[in-house]
Amino acid sequence: MSAPTEEDDRRFMNTALGLARRGLGSVWPNPAVGCVLVRDGTVVGRGWTQPGGRPHAETEALARAGSRARGATAYVSLEPCDHHGQTPPCTDALIAAGVARCVVACEDPDPRVSGTGLAHLRAAGIAVTTGVGAAQARSLNHGFFLRLAHDRPLVTLKLATSLDGRVATHRGLSQWITGDTARAWGHGLRARHDAIMVGHGTAQTDDPELTCRLPGLGSRSPVRVVADSRLQLSLTSRLVQGARRVPLWLCCRPDADHARAQVFAQCGVSLLRIAPDPSGSIDVRLTLAALARQGITRVLVEGGSRLAGSLLRTGLVDRLEWFRAPCLIGSDGIAAVAAFGVDSLDLMARFDCLGIRRAGEDLWESFARKDI
Repeated sequence: MSAPTEEDDRRFMNTALGLARRGLGSVWPNPAVGCVLVRDGTVVGRGWTQPGGRPHAETEALARAGSRARGATAYVSLEPCDHHGQTPPCTDALIAAGVARCVVACEDPDPRVSGTGLAHLRAAGIAVTTGVGAAQARSLNHGFFLRLAHDRPLVTLKLATSLDGRVATHRGLSQWITGDTARAWGHGLRARHDAIMVGHGTAQTDDPELTCRLPGLGSRSPVRVVADSRLQLSLTSRLVQGARRVPLWLCCRPDADHARAQVFAQCGVSLLRIAPDPSGSIDVRLTLAALARQGITRVLVEGGSRLAGSLLRTGLVDRLEWFRAPCLIGSDGIAAVAAFGVDSLDLMARFDCLGIRRAGEDLWESFARKDI
């Protein structure tokens, strides 16, 4: 059998990246990793990080390959771990299995790994190739990298609006501006994020569940997070009533009512106390840092307008997923984003367009922040 070509390496790495995407939203605080084992041009094992972050992709693939892993090439979307945590190092597993070559998309920035995994494999006589599919791998785990380097998760702002950027009429009527397809795809976004966040106003007005209700994906519902500085969320809300089934975290000020906090705790709600910003609202930077310390790597923000404006003003929106219905409401409707102090054009939040697709009768537009 001839040696694998660069095209072969790209093809099998694309498969590993596809497997890694299966873990998005369910593997935090770990990264989502995919692994494909190939011998003589044939895939003999494949795996991806399992819910909760373990088992890891490499051990899953090795278990499926069995003895066929000896002499194989392992395509891994992120540098194999080389430290003892809740599971043994994946480098040891690859070496023990007799893998001959390892193709790695990018280095793991975790200081417990960062380069040592690659060095360990090379020292054991395994040929190592890096950089194949690196850009895609970094994009896939951008939230994990942000948590390590900047103490915050990746933030995706999801909007569902009319063509003129309104989320409701002036009377607050909003169900439903976008159609069934757009709403189903929005639930798919929920399944691929670790947490979903809304402001107190949205939680009170809409009384949402914030779960993933796609058939077969109920277990992929993210942690629900509400920015509720004064703990005003109703105890009879669907969020609170479902807190023992799907986690609910309330981000509140340190001086929020202690007695009310105890009642929320009795309902199964977790509280994150966050210092306020100058306006008296909880500081969004500190809020994201608190979520990162809990292990969250990807947050989907679904409203309201003040929360969206605060995140945009501070440059903390990394991705923008915008569903637009072919209708107009007018300037007296409720805007998707509150004012965030753009006095000159250089202060605008700027994004690159990643793609536009049809979502039934609606449009789904995806953007990434300019400096990503």
